[in-house]
Amino acid sequence: MNWLLVVVGGAIGAPLRYLTDRTVQTWHETLFPWGTFAVNVAGSLVLGVLAGATVSSATYALVGTGLCGALTTYSTFSYETLRLAERGKGLLAGAYVSASLLVGLGAVWAGWELGAL
Repeated sequence: MNWLLVVVGGAIGAPLRYLTDRTVQTWHETLFPWGTFAVNVAGSLVLGVLAGATVSSATYALVGTGLCGALTTYSTFSYETLRLAERGKGLLAGAYVSASLLVGLGAVWAGWELGAL
């Protein structure tokens, strides 16, 4: 039954990622991939909350694996980093990688603390 919850969560997370990415990216006129950065940080925060709250396996399947799995995107993060580097924006690519790791880890930690309350 958990597989169905993953499917439902993914069906919500994938369009949410697309819409959030497009919306956030229109607010910024820069090569920095703010949309992907935003969904990855938001997904890290939500996953941290779930982990800190010690939710049921069904909730984790729906929200953690399904929604967060479809909302966040390592492949797009990797691709956008490569594209920045190919465009001669190595410093920006490095900043993107560093910020994604630091802010993502900070978000999952903050979520964990919030979930544990």
